[in-house]
Amino acid sequence: MAAQWPADRLLAVWNSLPGVTPVKKFTDRKTAVGRISARIQGFGEPVAPKAEPATERKDARRAQAAKRGGQSAKGAPAQAKAAKKATPGKNAPQGKKAVPAAKPADKPAGARGGSKMAQVIEMMQRKGGATIEEIMKAMSWQRHTVRGFVARAMKKAGYAVESFKPEGGERTYRLNK
Repeated sequence: MAAQWPADRLLAVWNSLPGVTPVKKFTDRKTAVGRISARIQGFGEPVAPKAEPATERKDARRAQAAKRGGQSAKGAPAQAKAAKKATPGKNAPQGKKAVPAAKPADKPAGARGGSKMAQVIEMMQRKGGATIEEIMKAMSWQRHTVRGFVARAMKKAGYAVESFKPEGGERTYRLNK
């Protein structure tokens, strides 16, 4: 019957079917009729609706809550069960081992020449050390960046940084040689 239909009509029929990807044209009449026929054959069978992933998760959580004795049918919460404390398994992963801190006697490796660390080290090695403001200006850093650099990077590199604040003065950092 469909062999007599024009190509436009076959295209309109295909694109009107539910659940198909619309097309602009078919390669030939035989392909169009075959696809339409196969799709129509499936209409007699009930198709289970596909649930969205979020809906599936909600359903799974509800089922688990029902197994655990979550809320009863009327909405009243069920009595809670006593929870067991978790015990580590026989082959439980061990925590990371602590890395020994650099010994004060060890000499720091030093910074790469011209790097920001090298510039700050040079400033801190002066006799009077370097104030936060001087480091901020020279490096174009903010105050919290200078403090973090001194607290973390310098100490991690193995430098013993001396921090002092003269009376009425500004916080100053100095490296012990």
